[in-house]
Amino acid sequence: MSEDDGRRMFEPESWEERYAGEEKVWSGDPNPQLVAEVAGLTPGTALDVGCGEGGDVIWLAQQGWTVTGADFSANGLARAHRHAEEAGVAERTSWWQVDARTFDAGGREFDLVTCHFLHTPDGSMVDVAGRLATAVAPGGHLLVVGHAPSEVFAHHNHHDAMFLAEDLLPGLPEGFEAVVVEQRPRSVVRDGVQVDIDDSTLLARRPRLM
Repeated sequence: MSEDDGRRMFEPESWEERYAGEEKVWSGDPNPQLVAEVAGLTPGTALDVGCGEGGDVIWLAQQGWTVTGADFSANGLARAHRHAEEAGVAERTSWWQVDARTFDAGGREFDLVTCHFLHTPDGSMVDVAGRLATAVAPGGHLLVVGHAPSEVFAHHNHHDAMFLAEDLLPGLPEGFEAVVVEQRPRSVVRDGVQVDIDDSTLLARRPRLM
């Protein structure tokens, strides 16, 4: 894969093509760090940025959350909406087409803002984390999970898009409390081979208003 091809896969056009077919791209299962960190929270309103086909949105809705799924791919959002209807949680979900790199909450606030495996090729995830944090309501949480740098991704020209959880800390607004800052090991199957990767996991809380 050339450098240009590697960067192109991070752009909306590439994902529109990927979601244009009939076959599912993802498993539909919730991401493991979402389950680990959110299962104990009291359900409220949630925003899932980079929601893709809606697996995390559906899981959150099934737990009692009122969820907005956001993605820059119209085809992805259409799939997610269809999957939510099939799962019987459409009434607890809504959809928002937006690019995380230029995300503006516009004054909207959520009790939980999540973002899983959204990567930018220019190392701007610190800025993305800061943008997403502006959508967190007082007392709410921000959960950002991504791939840590690894040789697993090096041959796909994706290494520079990866990050460590601690790399995102400078993007958090003043007053946010970092609750979890970890790389969590996990085994996955890629191209038919089981490999070990780390999930960079940042969970931060916005303090309640006094």
